[in-house]
Amino acid sequence: MSVATALEQIGYAGTTPCEHFPIKAYFEAHIEQGPILEARRDTIGVVTGALGQRWYDVTVTGMEAHAGPTPMELRKDALLVAAELIRSVNQIALAHAPHGRGTVGWLDNYPNSRNVIPGRVKFSVDFRAPSDEVLLAMDASIRKACAQHGAGVSVDIEQVVYFPPQPFHAEQVNAVRSAADQLGLSHTEIVSGAGHDAVYLARVAPTAMIFIPCKDGISHNEIEDAKQEHITAGGNVLLLAMLAQARIAPR
Repeated sequence: MSVATALEQIGYAGTTPCEHFPIKAYFEAHIEQGPILEARRDTIGVVTGALGQRWYDVTVTGMEAHAGPTPMELRKDALLVAAELIRSVNQIALAHAPHGRGTVGWLDNYPNSRNVIPGRVKFSVDFRAPSDEVLLAMDASIRKACAQHGAGVSVDIEQVVYFPPQPFHAEQVNAVRSAADQLGLSHTEIVSGAGHDAVYLARVAPTAMIFIPCKDGISHNEIEDAKQEHITAGGNVLLLAMLAQARIAPR
């Protein structure tokens, strides 16, 4: 079922025709969702682009057996191999510092019993980097690690998502930088590690982003917090950048 069909069925299709709507420029202000600005004591992040992403599902298959009678050297422990691979994910990301990212955020351990050697483990891998070259190097490294697992255990890896790296547009990025300078705000160039609306808009229109600090870099959490003065500063940078793009002098 298409989105259009679903909207029609629930009466939300509306009457405005869906057609190309050209956008002259797009600016987005957002909390950083990371700790860099706060650590540097900078007020504004001039975002130059967003990291590309490759996501994988990894399945490690061994053999469940009783934890007591089975000697260590005769086990086919899927969780042990998974743990080694998870460590490899971290090492791969560190090898591509400062912008390489590697995360295992989800894991399913079967049968997940206290006295049973795990027979199957599934986990996710999230790699992020500023270039396709680095993402491909990370891809090769994790596939090599999966191929070098211990005897008696099989490992399957499948890429499930690819988001290409997305640079933002120089004119709009410069507008953000100039606005911060006009306001006398400390700023630094930064790459977005997260996806935002701007990442998708950048495919069809000139785009830039403005980051402000958030406490301890925390987001997607009930304790997410940003100072009022930083919110105001980000809003003012957004305003000046948009006025500059529209060729309107601020009053």
